Amino acid sequence: MDTGAAMISDRYQKLLRQTFLDYQHHDTFFDNPLIVERAKGLHYWDVEGRRYFDAIAGVYAATLGHGHPRVIEAIRLQLEKLSFAPPMHGTADVTLEFVDRISAVTPGTLNFVKSFGGGSESVEAALKFARQYFRQTDRPGKFKFISRYHGYHGATFGAMAASGTGPRKSAFEPGPTGFLKVFAPNHYRDDFSDWEQCNRFAARQFEDVIVHEDPSTVAGVILEPVSNTGGVITPTQEYFQILREICDRYDVLLIFDEIITGWGRTGEMFAAQTYDVIPDMICSGKGLSSGTMPLGAMMARRDMAECFQQADKDNFAHGHTYAGHPVGCAAGIAVVEQIIEDRLDKRAGELGERLAARLEKLKRHGVVREVRGKGLLRGVELVRDTESNEPFPELGLALKKTALANGLLLRVDPSWFAVGPALIIDEAGIDEMCDLIDRSLVDALATVRG
Repeated sequence: MDTGAAMISDRYQKLLRQTFLDYQHHDTFFDNPLIVERAKGLHYWDVEGRRYFDAIAGVYAATLGHGHPRVIEAIRLQLEKLSFAPPMHGTADVTLEFVDRISAVTPGTLNFVKSFGGGSESVEAALKFARQYFRQTDRPGKFKFISRYHGYHGATFGAMAASGTGPRKSAFEPGPTGFLKVFAPNHYRDDFSDWEQCNRFAARQFEDVIVHEDPSTVAGVILEPVSNTGGVITPTQEYFQILREICDRYDVLLIFDEIITGWGRTGEMFAAQTYDVIPDMICSGKGLSSGTMPLGAMMARRDMAECFQQADKDNFAHGHTYAGHPVGCAAGIAVVEQIIEDRLDKRAGELGERLAARLEKLKRHGVVREVRGKGLLRGVELVRDTESNEPFPELGLALKKTALANGLLLRVDPSWFAVGPALIIDEAGIDEMCDLIDRSLVDALATVRG
């Protein structure tokens, strides 16, 4: 498949110079361009009519694949009925139905639900909700948050401050204060004889920070159960059990960022259920609307929300014009109901084992250190060789190009790549996707080895 700026018309090249691409420099994009025109199911088509297998559901968003008829019909019907509700005066009936539908599938007592326009908004709201919650319960000094290096929580200022991805935030610093970091378990893995010991050590770092910062100043711990940006980092169940105990001990809220892991991807509706650890709050987005509408949701324990609803207390001082949007909520209801009816969460767990087994076969190329993940969220770490386990960024850079040339969309970082296809994928789709990955890795190796 030909690549390069020659594929792009003069008009599109001009228009591209009039906008910004997410995390891509224009010149880099022109070397390997992609302008999509349509999508259906598991595939995209570009403006030249070339087809691409979507191995990451857009960006872990198209839960039911692209153009799912149930979601499209729900959006159409809602547009005909009510496309916007007056947020300063009330809400919409469909928004309340959304609250009912979501609260029925959340773990524990996390049945207070507020809809937002996406994952970053949900995280931003959770951080503010936590701080105001402690103010309203006579603990105003608790304002700090602890998160992890390599974690990613969004592009708005609060979410960015909680993120541990330096290059994505250093250009905008200084940011908000009160955000602290610890390292994820993989940072210590070469220092321990087994993964379980490594996770125990990493989990206890949270307690060390809480104690040394003064527990009366720490409001919450926020982290992704499976961290995509760090290379699909997948802690043990015990890691989260230890973390839950630490948070309980010091009156600290445990917040799960399930923007990627939520809505069936890890084999349960939420990764909290996959790990059998219930947080105090969950932030979600991406797959909640199957990529059709900007949509997210913040979910909190019911007793936390009650302190905002008492007559002598302030309400939650936060809102967005498009929060609780009727059309987005209609799409979200349709997505959740489809996941439940087709048991797509359970199916993701089953197919995830097949996917992991196929990815393990890539080790025969001698450049794969580890395959990680849960359900239909898997990551593959690339190394120069499995003796030294030295990172191999040149291979990742080559793979990004060869995958696109082979009609495959992957999430590629220089030292790892990830897959997270739509939950509607079947066994044949898993095999087709993995065949394309294998071919693209072989081509990338040929490129870097000359």
